[in-house]
Amino acid sequence: MDVQPQPDDRTDFENADKGFIGTASNPAIRDASGRTVWDLAAYDFLGPDCPETANPSLWRQSLLNARHGLFQVAVGVYQVRGFDLSNISFIEGDEGVVVVDPLLSTECAEAALALYREHRGDRPVKAVIYTHSHADHFGGVRGVVPEGAEIPIIAPAGFLEHAVAENVYAGTAMNRRAIFMYGTELPRGAAGQIGAGLGQNTSTGTISLIEPTLSITETGQEEVVDGVRLVFQMTPGTEAPAEMNFLVPDRRALCMAENATHNLHNLLTLRGALVRDPRVWARYLTEAIELFADRADVLFASHHWPTWGTRELTTFLTQQRDLYAYLHDQTLRMINKGYTGNEIAELIQMPPALERAWHAHGYYGSVSHNVKAIYQRYLGWFDGNPAHLWELPPEESAKKHVEYMGGADAALAKAATAVEDGEWRWAAQVLNYVVFADPDNTTACELLAQVYDRLGHGSENGTWRNFYLQGAEELRGNKAPTAVDTAAPDVMAALSVDQVFDSLAIRVDGPRAWDTRLTIDWNFTDLKQEMRLTLANGVLTRTRVHDGSPADLTLTLTKPQLLQLVATGDLDGIQTEGYPSALNTLIGLLDDVDRDFDIVTP
Repeated sequence: MDVQPQPDDRTDFENADKGFIGTASNPAIRDASGRTVWDLAAYDFLGPDCPETANPSLWRQSLLNARHGLFQVAVGVYQVRGFDLSNISFIEGDEGVVVVDPLLSTECAEAALALYREHRGDRPVKAVIYTHSHADHFGGVRGVVPEGAEIPIIAPAGFLEHAVAENVYAGTAMNRRAIFMYGTELPRGAAGQIGAGLGQNTSTGTISLIEPTLSITETGQEEVVDGVRLVFQMTPGTEAPAEMNFLVPDRRALCMAENATHNLHNLLTLRGALVRDPRVWARYLTEAIELFADRADVLFASHHWPTWGTRELTTFLTQQRDLYAYLHDQTLRMINKGYTGNEIAELIQMPPALERAWHAHGYYGSVSHNVKAIYQRYLGWFDGNPAHLWELPPEESAKKHVEYMGGADAALAKAATAVEDGEWRWAAQVLNYVVFADPDNTTACELLAQVYDRLGHGSENGTWRNFYLQGAEELRGNKAPTAVDTAAPDVMAALSVDQVFDSLAIRVDGPRAWDTRLTIDWNFTDLKQEMRLTLANGVLTRTRVHDGSPADLTLTLTKPQLLQLVATGDLDGIQTEGYPSALNTLIGLLDDVDRDFDIVTP
């Protein structure tokens, strides 16, 4: 039985081209210094014939994602696609336009708005909607909102907390791994970066944030913005911790945010994040069908192309729902039969109807790593086997493995045989041991790089391909620096005082701080808040109530002064009482982060 999608099915291509109006005449989007942050022509090499260096299904997805320009979605509803990883949408109102999800970079958002206005007139931006808390859906906001403009900024409840926390707490590690996930530093081309499945790539411009002024707190909440009626559905804990869908009932247009796109999404993104809940995700998709499907003629989202027709969009939502529900339920079924995450990832088979649907394929998430994410969500990292409870760390384990295989030369010979036999996965494991045992073994590094090339070129998943190919680049000495810092000034400014102190606490070098004890009181005149920080046993603790004992240092300041102090260590303008040396001691115990840590070598 053939359970693969039909390659001659052109429906997605017709939908991706439908409503096309025009695109930018200059393909380069640049920042103020002239640096190119997005190149619309970067993927012009994609053509109808798939080369041997790419999976045909992923090549097809990239062809669809690479289409760029302004498109009409419904009466008064437009999208600019292909100007960043995500889409920006424009809903025309009585006097202006409501902007939905203003991309990752201000430069790209500004260019998209300019393209919209070129074809639809110089309509003022009357409101902005953030559908969820990921940076590629809010980072470009200052590119569409003029400085000082007072317009509604609409977001789901909890948006700000999650938006800033994700980009700060583990942001350094996420940004480093994102280089691998998106292949941002790989050359664009048939043997290199061809896309990321969800979109082509992430832009490298300026990230901004304007705090929401209107929170959506419940499903069914209606708002009228510039004459546009909007009906919202709250979907917390789905693709993002704070997310919402909405219907534009008078246009019969349904926005599904990033909850239903033309691929299997991530339950655990490879750059790192909290594991998402596929059970809740599926239930909210069911609710969206019940609430909105028969009231819509078109479904559009924050990535990919729309789906037209009530019957078609209902089928699309139903299959997307079944995708997450099936993965959840079948993984749990096999967990309760004693299988581990790795075993389930090899054993699970998707239903034929989902295999035949292009949009259910794992271009961004994958069945394999999503199953392991579900296992992690319910049972954690430990698979129950005592042998895995206290394993040696990677470098020491690698040296032992290589020794047991008879040394590096013997291991390389075995790996070379595996390569000749096409056993790429096993060859990668063996060669990884040799590299971690001796990262200066150039023969092992090059052979592993070749294996990663082959694994990447065969992968249907865009993020897997990018991980493999970036790994190969770094094994060959081409280490990519981490250029993007998601902890941008706007993001840092949006941190609550609690979050600022949390970000300090996770930088305390515990062993060096074991024997240090100090107390600092903070009085925030603008927030009318008082807080005490205590360092003891290597732990930085904050409290709002204390026993009245004197502090080593008391600081009277504003929140902006706190942010300046964290950034520079400068006490200028801050009122102090006690011993400023206490602050110097604390700062001296904060560890530096490594934005460019090694991944494919020890």
